[in-house]
Amino acid sequence: MRAVFLDRDGVLTRSETRDGKPFAPRRLEDLELLPGVIEATRELKSAGWRLVVVTNQPDVATGKLDRAVLDAMHERLRRELPLDDIRVCRHVDADACDCRKPKPGLLTNAARELGLSLAESFMVGDRWRDVSAGKAAGCRTIFVDYGYAEVLRDAPDFTVRNLPEAVRIILGQ
Repeated sequence: MRAVFLDRDGVLTRSETRDGKPFAPRRLEDLELLPGVIEATRELKSAGWRLVVVTNQPDVATGKLDRAVLDAMHERLRRELPLDDIRVCRHVDADACDCRKPKPGLLTNAARELGLSLAESFMVGDRWRDVSAGKAAGCRTIFVDYGYAEVLRDAPDFTVRNLPEAVRIILGQ
């Protein structure tokens, strides 16, 4: 079964950009879906794609984001979008876990548990970590380019401006 793995912040929801880098919302009231996301996810779902959110949320580990707030954010996403699963890494780099992107653990674990074919799947993200995780997992990758002040470590298969553009590529394959 094929899937589209979706980063949360910057793909589904608005990120706050400071000093050229994106930051996740820390309050439920700041969680805002980006334009076209509801329609784009419904279109993918109607075409038979499984939709799995894969997101790094290190603010939980550092105490900047309460776990209950994160859970409430994800409950809201589940209500508003046709998602099959949400996978979260709550660690920081120093924890050396297997799930924090750019490592592929979030994707490979979801694939194993949900019966997904990584080779037939896409990873859509707006950071170098997303592209590298998708490549490491064996997915095709789509980079949502916002011009952040960071360098990609792996070349994405496609580059777009938003999720609706990514959906056109995915459905055209």
